[in-house]
Amino acid sequence: MIKKLFVAAFLSVAASAAFALPFGSKSVLVVEDETGKILLEKNANAVVPIASLTKLMTAMVVLDANQDMDERIAIDRTDVDTLKHSSSRVPVGSVIARRDVLLLALMSSDNRAAASLGRTYPGGFAAFKAAVNAKIAALGMTNTVIEEPTGLSPRNRSTAADLIKMAQAASKYPEITRLSTTSNEEVRLGSRAVGFHNTNRLVSAKGWDIGLSKTGYTREAGRCLIMSIKMAGKNATLVLLNAQTTSSRVLDAMNIRRFITGEEPQVAKVRKAVKSRKVAKGKRSSIRIVKAKSSISKSKKRVSTRKRR
Repeated sequence: MIKKLFVAAFLSVAASAAFALPFGSKSVLVVEDETGKILLEKNANAVVPIASLTKLMTAMVVLDANQDMDERIAIDRTDVDTLKHSSSRVPVGSVIARRDVLLLALMSSDNRAAASLGRTYPGGFAAFKAAVNAKIAALGMTNTVIEEPTGLSPRNRSTAADLIKMAQAASKYPEITRLSTTSNEEVRLGSRAVGFHNTNRLVSAKGWDIGLSKTGYTREAGRCLIMSIKMAGKNATLVLLNAQTTSSRVLDAMNIRRFITGEEPQVAKVRKAVKSRKVAKGKRSSIRIVKAKSSISKSKKRVSTRKRR
């Protein structure tokens, strides 16, 4: 009885804390890894599209199959996104080692790379999908459906609670943690080396200790983020789903960090600046809406707002 009351009291405190923080993401869940305690929660059981967070599942299934990471994969026309028509810097016909294809899928969230991993899975796409379904069941992700390897389909759906399970499982793969937190890398495409960067600029920001990272974006899913972080001696996993902008997603992550370290959260403010000079008769006054800019720690790194993810 006492144990039940303690758990209820803890969840009540966590829920109150989550309500007090100014989250822009529609679903939020932060869990302490060692204890499983919920630190922050908001709409954690809402089933929503998950965009490129899907690629963590793709990576686990590929690695579980023990495929040759040095085997070279040819990017095929069937790997081109015909659903969202997203851009890719990986030309059709490129022949790339599977290890580098996995890097591009996780670090720069390239859709052609992720599609090729599903296509070249032993037994083909049908076998890949069966392996994904088996992995979902093994992890107890009871509210998750993943139909393809990129996350472009809005039918790839899950909850923040299920995605915590996926993230914690992915964190046990050294290759996934290393590749997903690589800030930038050059990959040889044909006769030239092309530079790629991580879609999550926090991985190279001052003051962040990130062990796993994956961003996601589609119109249906909004801006999404999974991270494993170490702050104030705690290891925690966070899931943010359906933020309207990249900046609000980053601000949510920063406020979670502040919550863990005991600092005050920041609020994105809207400031109105009205010209003080007199307005000529018959003319409207000019009003500018200025959005407050958030910085990434003290380094003030610019956050990319590219629409691809």
